[in-house]
Amino acid sequence: MSLVATLICNPVNPALDSSIVDGALAVLPSPGSAQWLFDEVAVDIPFTGSEDIKAIEARLRQARGDLPIDIVVQPAAFRRKKLFLADMDSTMIGQECIDELADFAGLKAHVAAITERAMRGEIEFEPALRERVALLKDLPVGVVDEVLKKRITPTPGGRQLVMTMRANGAYTCLISGGFTLFTNAVAALIGFQENRANELKVANGKLTGEVTEPILGRATKLATLIELTESFDLDDIDTMVTGDGANDLGMIEAAGLGVAYHAKPAVAAAAAARIDHGDLTALLYAQGYRRDEFVEA
Repeated sequence: MSLVATLICNPVNPALDSSIVDGALAVLPSPGSAQWLFDEVAVDIPFTGSEDIKAIEARLRQARGDLPIDIVVQPAAFRRKKLFLADMDSTMIGQECIDELADFAGLKAHVAAITERAMRGEIEFEPALRERVALLKDLPVGVVDEVLKKRITPTPGGRQLVMTMRANGAYTCLISGGFTLFTNAVAALIGFQENRANELKVANGKLTGEVTEPILGRATKLATLIELTESFDLDDIDTMVTGDGANDLGMIEAAGLGVAYHAKPAVAAAAAARIDHGDLTALLYAQGYRRDEFVEA
């Protein structure tokens, strides 16, 4: 089988050089010539083999040692994806929106602890979301705008990722267990063509402490991937998904390339690919895009 190993590091901390590439070549079966996607940041190494991909990854990780380099191994064919679904909180943005809202109610530490447990898969997502939203009762809805303006920061590389994929014909969807009050703004900022999330109930300018049912969680994220794949008449291999939490696992495992992005341990262990060091442009390098192909708009 024709495969490719992509070594990627964060562009603010370039760590790749010829000695690291030589080390990777030494542990790969029947390797071809290394192809630089961006000097010192990302390199493709094609190779041929029938061994389990996870075993090959393990050897490459051992050869890498403690260097901050991500490794993605996958079939060489159909790398450039035509459908991209992404989680929002702690993936496309650096924060958990519900935790930031809770800060205005003086409950950030309490709510953040529940969020962490839910994202690790220690408790069910849906009841955990209801519990956290109930704690926001009577919070002025205008706080959302303040959070968006002062606290929400897009993850580096996110707009390049989305706009480059769109320029190459892909459809992009932001799919979140968070809230439309945030996803509408974040999707527009980053460039997603569509966004789906939960809806917070509002009355008289204040949050009611309730979320519209049914809750968009793990099952709905997976269903959205299936729905969009079918509506665009795509094969599973044509899809890419990224996320960090347990409620992303269903769609990550079902995607052609499921990427755990700076994810919780259980998610990183289950995903076909994991990015622990790079920014979101790593998902472009994983598809074989060169740096000079990135769309900056």
